[in-house]
Amino acid sequence: MTDQPDFSIADTAATEFSRRAKSYRRYNIIQQKVVKHLMAKITSKPSTILDLGCGNGAVYELIDWNIKRFVGIDKADTMCHLHPKNNHIKLFHDNFENLSLLKNLGYFDIIISSSALQWANDLESLLQTLQNMTKEVAFAIFCDGTFKTIYEMTNLESFLPEKKMLQQLLEKYFDCRCEVKNYTLEFKDNISKFRYIKRSGVSGGKKRLSVRETRQLIQNYPLSYLEFEVLFCHGKPK
Repeated sequence: MTDQPDFSIADTAATEFSRRAKSYRRYNIIQQKVVKHLMAKITSKPSTILDLGCGNGAVYELIDWNIKRFVGIDKADTMCHLHPKNNHIKLFHDNFENLSLLKNLGYFDIIISSSALQWANDLESLLQTLQNMTKEVAFAIFCDGTFKTIYEMTNLESFLPEKKMLQQLLEKYFDCRCEVKNYTLEFKDNISKFRYIKRSGVSGGKKRLSVRETRQLIQNYPLSYLEFEVLFCHGKPK
């Protein structure tokens, strides 16, 4: 079996995104739904925007108002190459937790991050920095309800943040409205489900399943769909 689901530690995310950048749009179905919901809630029409984990431009492509400045940061260099280019766009191939970089970018009308902050190693330090950089924030963060049944079956620990803890942390630095949405994605068979996990980039964990364990999981997974849980946050700094 060549497409084993990869439950390796989340630090491999940037490498995985870079390797699969050209096919990413075919597999990031849930991420597309997430960014559309996130952007639909922004009514202020901000003219200066910072996008953390900008990827290949999903946020930018949904902006339907005039903007003066757009800054995107993404660690996956291939993704940055695919991002739209324009005179008012500045892209950084870097870690969005690089606080030295962030502090030199100036002030923004809004900071947006869709499907990226779950990869943060020190989210609190990042939020504390962002609090002083913007008038408004809009975040969508995958939570530990994602792939819930898989983690229950395998006894693996989810690499994703727990939603209650995450909301408390966000509310420490922002006056925000939080909303949890659950998504499901149907597949024709279990092999297709686990190929999606690998190719979409939404995978991770603290240990890797053996080939035998993987086969058992694929054979015994009881649902016709995969589960996703996302916390949306819109707000202003305290």
